[in-house]
Amino acid sequence: MAKRINRAIELLAQDQPIYYAGAHAGHVLTEAQGRIDAGTWADYINVGMEHGAFDMPGLAAYMAGLVAGGPTRSGHRTPAVHVEAPVDGSSEAIVRANAWLFRQILARGVHGILLCQAETPGAVRAFVEACRYPINRLGVGSGLGDGRRGVGSEATAAPIWGLEREAYLRKADPWPLNPEGELLLGIKIESLAAIPNIEAMLDVPGIGFAEMGPGDLSLAMGHIRMPDPFTPEMIAVRDRVRSACRARGIAFLEGASPADVAAKIDAGARVISGGREDTARAGRAHTRRAMPV
Repeated sequence: MAKRINRAIELLAQDQPIYYAGAHAGHVLTEAQGRIDAGTWADYINVGMEHGAFDMPGLAAYMAGLVAGGPTRSGHRTPAVHVEAPVDGSSEAIVRANAWLFRQILARGVHGILLCQAETPGAVRAFVEACRYPINRLGVGSGLGDGRRGVGSEATAAPIWGLEREAYLRKADPWPLNPEGELLLGIKIESLAAIPNIEAMLDVPGIGFAEMGPGDLSLAMGHIRMPDPFTPEMIAVRDRVRSACRARGIAFLEGASPADVAAKIDAGARVISGGREDTARAGRAHTRRAMPV
C-alpha cells in the first residue's frame, strides 16, 4: 500500500531512482488520456508547458482522468504529475512577476513543478516561495521568506489528492524541506549565466531535484546539435551539478538508456529521463526495487 501521495517522493525517500515519461511538448491533456496514463509504467509524468501549450482546462481534465483511472498498481491514487513551467527563471523579478503561472498549475492538483532556465538564487527562492502556503514555516528565516500561494486553489487541488482542505494545505509543501511535504520542486541549470551560481541556487531550501539541461546548455555554448559525447565543458557543468546535489541531499536528474542506467545510478543519478520503459526495467532491477510499477 502507498505510504505517500507522491510516488516519486516516496521512492526518493528510500534512495530509489525514479523514472518519468512525457516530453517537452505535445502531451495530450484530456480526461480520456488521463484514464489511460493512470496505468503508466513511469513513476511520474512530465507535462511540458515550457514549450507545450499552457492548457489549464486540459490539465484539469487530465488530472481528473488519472483519478478516474486509478489507483495505480503501487496503490497510489494517481501517478505523480510534474509540470515544466513556462517561466523564465533568470531573475527574481521575472519569477515573481510570473508566479501566477505556478498558482494556476498547482490549482489543477499536480504534484511538482520544474523551473527552467534557473540562473540566480533569488529566482529560485522566489519560485519556492510562490509554491508554498504561508502557513508552512520550515525554512522561513533560514533562506526563505513567507510562502505566497493564496487561498482558493485548494478547492480544486485537494480532491485530486484525495484530501480534505486542511490536510492539503499542510501537505502541499516542498519535500525534502518538509519531510511530510508532497510537492517536488526542481530546477534546470541550462545557461552560461547559471554556471557561477550552481551551488548558491541549490542552497535555497525547498528544491528536491536538479539537472544540467544539456540541450539548452549546448546551444548556449555554440553547438547547433547537442554533442554526443558531451564536450569537456558540458561534462564539467554536469559533474558540478551532480556533486552539488549530492552534498545537499537533492536528487540529480540525468538521461540514461538500458545500457548505461546502472552506471548512471551508481554515479549518483536519482531521477532518470529518457522516457523508456526498458531503461526503467533495467534500473529497477539494478537497485532491487520492491515497489510495484
